[in-house]
Amino acid sequence: MTNEKVATEPNDLGKFFIEHANAGDVDGLVALYEPNAVLEFPPGHVATGHAEIRKVYEQFVAAAPVLSPGRQHPALVSGDLALTASTLTSGEVTVEIARRQGDGSWLWVVDQPSVVS
Repeated sequence: MTNEKVATEPNDLGKFFIEHANAGDVDGLVALYEPNAVLEFPPGHVATGHAEIRKVYEQFVAAAPVLSPGRQHPALVSGDLALTASTLTSGEVTVEIARRQGDGSWLWVVDQPSVVS
């Protein structure tokens, strides 16, 4: 699968994440991140860069999760950086930092998908 959509707003990334995860689209999930992004998932495990993030999401989608959108909080934007956060239906909170790219789109740089439960 390919990621034809680009995030024109920081919170688009969260919406696209749900779509790609539910479709089992590892390429689409990895495409939401900058090449040297950092992801802490599962909790306590840090993956850096597309290759490591891909391995995490290959295992994640192999479990065939069905994700439901939670409550996405308004993005806090300062120049080319944005803090995004969602409260999942499980009560867990995700927090990410996105950066505006040269073409105006947004990609995650740092992703902490399980902060508080």
